[in-house]
Amino acid sequence: MSLTIVATITPKPGRADVVREVLTAAIPKVHEEDGCELYALHEDKRGFVFVERWSSRETMAAHGQGSTFTALIAAISDDLVEPPGVRVVAPVPAGDPGKGTV
Repeated sequence: MSLTIVATITPKPGRADVVREVLTAAIPKVHEEDGCELYALHEDKRGFVFVERWSSRETMAAHGQGSTFTALIAAISDDLVEPPGVRVVAPVPAGDPGKGTV
């Protein structure tokens, strides 16, 4: 069963462009990782949100310990208000199954 992750990244004032550049550069590499089903970046006035889906806990853990992710975090850690917030979420089925889950 796939796992869905929501990760929030809040840059310090004036650092959003730098953070965006690092995040977008990493995305193609993450898309190639084993088990990556979805790795989509979104942005609002507070910062960035990743919506991710991994094929298993093992592939999710491998991503979190992999060189792409660790380099990404190292590159932006000084530019963030706080460490990234990461939540593993489960769908609550309701309505149209095709529209009710990510």
